[in-house]
Amino acid sequence: MTIERPAFGRTTDVAVGINAVRLRTPSPHMYATIQDSDMTECVLTFASQIEWESWLGQNGSTSTEAWLRLAKKGTGQRTVTYDQALESALCYGWIDGQKRAESEQYWLQRFTPRSAKSIWSKLNKDRAEALIAAGRMRPPGLYEIEKARKDGRWKAAYTSASNSTVPDDLQAALDANPGARKFFATLNGRNRYAILFRIQNAKKPETRARKIGEFIDMLNRGETFHP
Repeated sequence: MTIERPAFGRTTDVAVGINAVRLRTPSPHMYATIQDSDMTECVLTFASQIEWESWLGQNGSTSTEAWLRLAKKGTGQRTVTYDQALESALCYGWIDGQKRAESEQYWLQRFTPRSAKSIWSKLNKDRAEALIAAGRMRPPGLYEIEKARKDGRWKAAYTSASNSTVPDDLQAALDANPGARKFFATLNGRNRYAILFRIQNAKKPETRARKIGEFIDMLNRGETFHP
């Protein structure tokens, strides 16, 4: 079932089984699709970042998720970009999540409000700080940042896969275990980051040391997290 361009500012009910989705439409350029008859999953398309921010301003405090339809580069289709969508999400205390393929022209990106235990990446910390400096951060986003500062998640932000390096303590353990070091050197990016992420996300020194020992044993056995 598809709703094509509801009237500006009107609330539309879409019934699926016994469930209904109430959509507050901020622009005639937005439309929604119910993807599955067993769930109320809305796919939203916005022509600009302003429209996405308008939706977040009206629905961000009550909605539990939004799947954005984003145009692939080079298709000639006009939608809010991923980077723009993420910036706006951070401003309103939301974060990106799962991605899905949809067609040759579009892909889908899920956004949700941050949960109480949602971890921060250093990249998103930098984005958030830049948004604050530019005066773009909204109260919901500032609230999530303040919570993260109070409970330690802000300080414990992790490094993204593209910027991750082997920490000194892991390198020392690898140097002391030639077999593990040799196998570690053969890992693809996904399996390499699976180890680095878990080490940097350890909260206590003793937990970090234990994990490094476990990973050295795993590498000595020639095992990986992912196929």
